[in-house]
Amino acid sequence: MALFGFDRIIYEFTLYRSGRFLGEPQDWVLLTNHGDSYMEKFLGNDHINKVPMMHWALANTGACSWRWMSNPGNLTEEEKTVVAFNLTQNVTAGYTISFLSVMERTKCATALTAKPGISQDDVDAVWAKHGDEINLMNNVMHLKIQTLPYFQRSLAKRQHEVLQWVGDGKTTQDIAILLELTPATIEKYLRLARETLDVETTAQAVLKAAFYNQMFVIESEAA
Repeated sequence: MALFGFDRIIYEFTLYRSGRFLGEPQDWVLLTNHGDSYMEKFLGNDHINKVPMMHWALANTGACSWRWMSNPGNLTEEEKTVVAFNLTQNVTAGYTISFLSVMERTKCATALTAKPGISQDDVDAVWAKHGDEINLMNNVMHLKIQTLPYFQRSLAKRQHEVLQWVGDGKTTQDIAILLELTPATIEKYLRLARETLDVETTAQAVLKAAFYNQMFVIESEAA
């Protein structure tokens, strides 16, 4: 992206949005090369839930110039505070890409920030010439990330196994027979899986593990 004039990126994916609320931070995938000083303030002041282009992304699919923010009436007073903060951080021009969501509560978008000194007019000119290519590259990146297993804490091997069997419709007794373990041991692994995924029920654990691509993971053998 730097070759096109975008030297900073924020990529965010949430599974549990509700209206303009992005869900709990522990359930986000957030990737960026913005500096720590910027991100600490951006997240610490909850700007991420107030940023105007994120609100645009939640309601739209496709690419949008940040010129949208300068249109009269498009910004709330709360959103204007985020724009003012970004101005102090040389985050002044760019483009936002909102990726297609297949489920209502999921959303993913990326914010491409132009290098300091590049105007929005310059960015729009670049997009007019290379926008299709930039959009394609970001969508390929997005699809690649979506196929990777991720979570702050990964499931252990036995936790994977018992959740996989639950997903196949097996009961605790069934799984105990299949794995040659006691039902109490199976219940322990299910409890640990629920704790790891921070959910209350086993059904929620299966769903969340599936969302995070942790249900069927091939583990490599140690060399």
